Amino acid sequence: MTSTLDPLPTEVNVPLRAVVGNRELALDVVPETLRPGALDTPVRWAHVSELQDPAPYLVGGELILTAGVNLPAEIDRYVRGLRDAGVTALGFGLTPTVHETLPEPLRRACARRGLPLLVVPARTPFLAVNRAVSVALTEAGQREQRRITAARETLTRAAGGGLGELTSSLAAVLGSWVALVGAGDVLASAHDAPAPLPPAVRDLMATVRAGSGIRSATTEIDGGFVVVQPVYPQATASHLVVVGRSRRLDGADRAILAVGAALLGLVGRAGSDAAELGAAATGLLLGRTSPGEVARSLLGSEVVRLVAGAAYRRGPGEVAQRPDWLRARLDTPLVSVLPGPAFTAVAGTAPAPEVLADLREHGWLAAVGAPVPAGRTAGAVAELELLLARARALGRPVVAGSGPLDFDALLDPAAAGGFAAKALEPLVALDEAGDRALVLTLRTWLAHHGGWEPTAAELGVHRNSVRHRIAQVERALSVDLADPETRMRLWFALRWATPDP
Repeated sequence: MTSTLDPLPTEVNVPLRAVVGNRELALDVVPETLRPGALDTPVRWAHVSELQDPAPYLVGGELILTAGVNLPAEIDRYVRGLRDAGVTALGFGLTPTVHETLPEPLRRACARRGLPLLVVPARTPFLAVNRAVSVALTEAGQREQRRITAARETLTRAAGGGLGELTSSLAAVLGSWVALVGAGDVLASAHDAPAPLPPAVRDLMATVRAGSGIRSATTEIDGGFVVVQPVYPQATASHLVVVGRSRRLDGADRAILAVGAALLGLVGRAGSDAAELGAAATGLLLGRTSPGEVARSLLGSEVVRLVAGAAYRRGPGEVAQRPDWLRARLDTPLVSVLPGPAFTAVAGTAPAPEVLADLREHGWLAAVGAPVPAGRTAGAVAELELLLARARALGRPVVAGSGPLDFDALLDPAAAGGFAAKALEPLVALDEAGDRALVLTLRTWLAHHGGWEPTAAELGVHRNSVRHRIAQVERALSVDLADPETRMRLWFALRWATPDP
């Protein structure tokens, strides 16, 4: 058994037999130079070279054509160099002024080294061979493209029938067995796949999961070939597509597999999300499931992080406002998009810095709350709003608990909430008595370090209105907001405040 990480898909090629079988070229194959399977070896290009050592300038898969003008004395070394460079075959052109017959040392060397040797008659110019190979490659590329297009249409139609139909269709177009394997090697869907998967296949899956980026790997087992590839577009190795058949996958097969992997990832993710969300909502409504159990089922943890986003600069485009776009980046099905535009999400972990940067690039400015038990998310909303106001003021994402000065874990939540309710009670009473927005104004003003202009711009009011409201805050609380310690205490009161029921 051999396992290899697959390189990027190779370019179009044709088998050597397609060139040899072209009657117009009248090529003669020297039979003793052919080893089993030699005529199925791919030809990627035909190239004329009279160099004594062309190997350093080759990339492999070529049909090298030579008239032997500079044929070296050490023929065996010349042939060995071509073979080691990955040359598919050597075409020797008979030329009356150079070589009227095939040199015997060249015949023997090619037979010894297993390099297919073709004799090009004098009436067939090398240009005709080049042109024939070029035409064959073009036709092969067109056939592959037609096959890929047809397979894409078939797989897209099958995706509407669910995971099982899509898996069977992918197996049919590839002529293989197929398995979709989830985290923990759990079989999500399969068609004719061996059960359980052989240990060598599981080892290959572990190799892919241990890597980085999107790539695939191939192993040869009992004369057959198995390919393992992550699903798209998540670009993670949590779900893998495993394909096995007797023949190695070619370029077109790889392209079809990529389409199938993408659709399997999308259909599998959508189906599992819908089923899990339905079960979670049913359990909550019937009182059979606690918020912690729902969070563990959907997010993998009973401790969650609230994430909020607001428009940044021009705001997000139409695609970036879609819930599915946000779900894919935040890795959670619990996303709500609100007018504004804005969004709120419940995630199992804090989004990585690169995810927050990507959101910002797409017009979203995000804030991430501190870890909180799933049953107490409502009490964390005030903190999240404050963090989002801070993110707006700074023009960058803000994450709670990400610095050495964070001390929320040292505080009793009930005591912090009691302090906040007592400190803000006069402002809340005034807001309820009339549309004054004193709590919102104070939060925004503190987030902007007491800046009148940016506070007014964010609230959409005149700066004199902001000055008037802040003066009302000072009178209602009997405080002087020029005092930095007072500002600090009120900032934390706003952060720890319990939202209205």
